[in-house]
Amino acid sequence: MSKKLISVIIPAYNEEPNIAWFYGELQKGLFKSSDYAFETIFVDDGSSDASLDVIKSLKGEHPHSVRYVSFSRNFGKEAAVSAGIHASKGEAVVIIDADGQHPIELIHEFLKRWEAGSEIVIGLRESNQKEGAVKKFGSKLFYAALSVVNGRNGVMPGSTDFRLLDRKVVEEYNKLTERNRLTRNLIDWLGFKRTVVPFAASARHAGTAAYSFRKLVKLALNGIVAHSTRPLKLVGLLGFIISSISVVGTLFLIVEKYFLNDPLGLAVTGGAILALFLSFLVGVVLVCQGLLALYLESVYFETQNRPLYVVREQN
Repeated sequence: MSKKLISVIIPAYNEEPNIAWFYGELQKGLFKSSDYAFETIFVDDGSSDASLDVIKSLKGEHPHSVRYVSFSRNFGKEAAVSAGIHASKGEAVVIIDADGQHPIELIHEFLKRWEAGSEIVIGLRESNQKEGAVKKFGSKLFYAALSVVNGRNGVMPGSTDFRLLDRKVVEEYNKLTERNRLTRNLIDWLGFKRTVVPFAASARHAGTAAYSFRKLVKLALNGIVAHSTRPLKLVGLLGFIISSISVVGTLFLIVEKYFLNDPLGLAVTGGAILALFLSFLVGVVLVCQGLLALYLESVYFETQNRPLYVVREQN
């Protein structure tokens, strides 16, 4: 009886010092102690170091278990993960980072949950070594914002790209065509039977994180704008509330000053009333314009219909 094939997808951007070490850890902690067959798919996201050379060396040493996809330039982690999912052949797919922060031993638990009937197994990060206060606060703010704008379809706080997908989920994911994508958002949107496995993230084995503050902000905006129209509705509600308050407040000041002869002694001038009213309206207009600009940008990139990524070579 042939073993079930499991695809392990490893996106890599400038991970030269980690790749060979990580594959060795996979061999020791997973491949040699498992009843499954594995294929390892490295996705080189246009690295500027020797990451691809290291991957090709591993391919030469393990031609039947190592595959790779190499981008023509850096397209970002979301595209890299999608490319790995598209290239996978396994009955289940595991997505894991190459820096050692995702515990390899947890994959055994993922597989148990999968065999028990779960179609998506999500690694839930409960803590992260050497995570700064600013990053921790930003992460909480990001998940809170996603929860507000996406409602029940929002990403679970602490959820990561470290997860297992059943082949049924992979086939449905491959039908999605978004360009500005947040992978975990799209997977959660698909539904299916899910379970969560908590873990404590380790420190990076080597190197520095590829995500800069600018990239994290962009990812957060994509997660909010590209996956929900609720912000438009919230801004519409905000505009209605502000407009209502401004009208009521302006009418109150007019009646208090001109009809009741200022019994409260506010001494409000007509110019002040006009300025108050206009300031609220201008604020509403500016907020709406800013949000609409984000949506127009998203629509612009979607209608270009460019490929999500460009592969230079694969084997």
